[in-house]
Amino acid sequence: MFYDSNDIQLSTETKDVMNEDTAAKYRALGWEVIEICGNDVDQIRQALDAAKKVEGKPTLIIGKCVMGKGALKADGTSYEANCKTHGAPLGGDAYINTIKHLGGNPENPFVIFDDVKEMYANRAKELEAICAERYAEEKAWADANPEKAAAQAEWFSGKAPKIDWSKCVQKDNDATRSASAACLGILAEQVPNMVCASADLSNSDKTDGFLKKTHAFTMGDFSGAFFQAGVAELTMACCCIGMALHGGVIPACGTFFVFSDYMKPAVRMAALMELPVKFIWTHDAFRVGEDGPTHEPVEQEAQIRLMEKLKNHHGKPSVLVLRPADAKETTEAWKLAMENMSTPTALIFSRQGIANLPEGNDYSLAAKGGYIVGGSDENPDIILVATGSEVSTLVAGAELLRKEGVKVRIVSVPSEGLFRLQSKEYQLSVLPHDVKKFGLTAGLPVNLLGLVPEAEGNIWGLESFGFSAPYKVLDEKLGYTSENVYKQVKAILG
Repeated sequence: MFYDSNDIQLSTETKDVMNEDTAAKYRALGWEVIEICGNDVDQIRQALDAAKKVEGKPTLIIGKCVMGKGALKADGTSYEANCKTHGAPLGGDAYINTIKHLGGNPENPFVIFDDVKEMYANRAKELEAICAERYAEEKAWADANPEKAAAQAEWFSGKAPKIDWSKCVQKDNDATRSASAACLGILAEQVPNMVCASADLSNSDKTDGFLKKTHAFTMGDFSGAFFQAGVAELTMACCCIGMALHGGVIPACGTFFVFSDYMKPAVRMAALMELPVKFIWTHDAFRVGEDGPTHEPVEQEAQIRLMEKLKNHHGKPSVLVLRPADAKETTEAWKLAMENMSTPTALIFSRQGIANLPEGNDYSLAAKGGYIVGGSDENPDIILVATGSEVSTLVAGAELLRKEGVKVRIVSVPSEGLFRLQSKEYQLSVLPHDVKKFGLTAGLPVNLLGLVPEAEGNIWGLESFGFSAPYKVLDEKLGYTSENVYKQVKAILG
């Protein structure tokens, strides 16, 4: 890794804001550190040659450079080591003076000198020979190892892996984080090029479902498929991005949903680059309970669902966001995540157990992003809409309403982004405009505003930070109960 150490920032010199000894820092981290004059090409080459000989650890080459080396201002004085050259191009007489000072012609500045042309032509021939040798080596290896070669070709093809989801058995009324662990166990067994990571939470975010079927990387032993990232969420996400950019590997990483805040820059870059990283976020709402409001995500779902609305440069939702309603819908969510090889996927799971959706529910409809839950009534008087664990609360509330003759439709929307990719006819068949609606979300009400417009109904959500208490107490206090669903719907129907 190169470090251009020029002591200049956009608005100040670095000495005004820091006195870090970068070389000492990286040596303490176990890196080989080489310090050179970064404006001396011979020293650069010598450092590269030395770095290639280092084994068992990475190398940092610190080049002490001069910002704007050789640049002159309009008045002919030095423009070197000047903050202004950090963020703006040289213009006017400064440009002309600099080109002349560096031995160029301002009228024809982009000249490739003959000795440079010769050097690159010779290097091109060398590289052709090197490539031919490497291709021959690769072919000989493939001929000797046809099964491994076929697997490698498949891994680097960008195609979704083949998975037998029938092997995934879910427990009734389980927490979706635990249901995710069951899925991860299957993936560890069936997807040999998958790597899973956790930010020191594998036994809590349940990525240990993957870990139990393999083992973690250690120095000198990369035979496993699990990456213990430590308390370093952003670094973990960036490592997964690097794996995805390399190709051949399907990376996934897990932590608590509230800590997704630390990962947002990396999530955005993964979305921009259209990389199929799987982000696993558990403890999805205020039901984290005793950990208190610092650990209870409220606004996080709204933030990540904005990425569903933001399109990438191919016109698709930049992130696939999935918050499943129960254990079996979790299997469907993981199925969709593994099939998605064109964007990142965010998987949002509960800490607490969730009651199964009604018997006969067609979970395959989750692939449409939103669907009518099994057992719903025809010609409903009211449509109840939610994602994640709130769907089961709506099911319980519907039972109370039906006792009074109210016809109820329940809609689970694990992914509004996927739902909006369906035909208008399908969307309206699930959520017709002429039927009143009630939405329930453990996050900000805006989470459901696109599904439950103000003109069509009401949304019950959390508009403050969470509180420290057992989650069942918080459900009662904050209105996430079947009784409150009944009360709110009766108020809508009048």
